[in-house]
Amino acid sequence: MATDGSGSDYVSGVPKLLLRLEGAALFATALFFYAREGGEWQRFALLFLLPDLSLLAYLAGPKWGAIAYNAAHTTIGPLAYGALGAALGVPFLLEFSAIHIAHVGFDRALGFGLKYGVAFSSTHLGRIGRVLS
Repeated sequence: MATDGSGSDYVSGVPKLLLRLEGAALFATALFFYAREGGEWQRFALLFLLPDLSLLAYLAGPKWGAIAYNAAHTTIGPLAYGALGAALGVPFLLEFSAIHIAHVGFDRALGFGLKYGVAFSSTHLGRIGRVLS
């Protein structure tokens, strides 16, 4: 575990690599299930960045931004409504769940982690963006 200077800890070394590879696997698996459901790729492209609308909460400050971003960038919600879609036979919920999970996996693979409430650049996978000196 390392620190980013703000007092927040983040993952480093091999565990960080494994988390990023896990994100890539999540992305690939979600794409597979989206294709298997027969989802339209135009819809996928249109909705893929939808979770990033949570970034608008940063206008209210880093605490609220982190809360909104983290809520939109975990697999808890999409797994829940994906399971509901499977139970009720609602294909759109399954497809949207796959798109949402693909987005989360893609972000993790790129190194975008869950946010700490101190700054947008402070994530559990380390600092992102330019380092200003």
